[in-house]
Amino acid sequence: MILEANNIVKWFGEANNPTYAVRGVSFSVDYGEMLYIVGPSGSGKTTLLSIISGILRPNEGQVIVKSEKIWELADDDLTHFRLYTLGFVFQDFHLFPKLTSKENVAIPLILKENPWEESLMEAEKALEVVGLAARADLPPYKLSLGEQQRVAIARAMITKPDLLVFDEPTASLDGETGKKIISFVKDHVLTEHSAIIIVTHDNRIYEYATRILHMEDGKMSSEGEKSHEH
Repeated sequence: MILEANNIVKWFGEANNPTYAVRGVSFSVDYGEMLYIVGPSGSGKTTLLSIISGILRPNEGQVIVKSEKIWELADDDLTHFRLYTLGFVFQDFHLFPKLTSKENVAIPLILKENPWEESLMEAEKALEVVGLAARADLPPYKLSLGEQQRVAIARAMITKPDLLVFDEPTASLDGETGKKIISFVKDHVLTEHSAIIIVTHDNRIYEYATRILHMEDGKMSSEGEKSHEH
């Protein structure tokens, strides 16, 4: 098991009049899984994703990643966890507009204090994996949305994280492009030594999940069956 979330609670606002986003959610993820967390907008999916990724602190509950209780870590150790164990692909990609694709992809390696030239060479290899070697020197605004998504994926995978997390990865993409990206991720990024968690409400890509959990009103309401493999 790579991740275990126990009784996660998150509320916002005043303590005497809280608005609950996540209400006592527990689940686990095994190595080799491509787990989807699905549900309508406002169901608490993205809040939960931020909590298990070490971005947003829960009010209650425990997140354990690779035997580490991440919310008991010191700030420096939590930063180390996010940099070395986790890859996060944001809904709107968060690419830097003035950098080239390969410079965007190299950022996690630079943060790890790898040499600049070596980081750029690794970034070019990562772009090759996602089929964008020819676009390495272009800035994001010269790429299609699907290509920008693949740059964001290359950046998330460059440190070879154990856990990859995607927030609404197909929200900006047409159906066919979305399916191609998720199929690619399952075939080329997921390994027996890693796991992927995807938050989505795009039912066009449900077929690629190995398991689906449903969220509604801040709670996990049911668990889907294992899908057929692709």
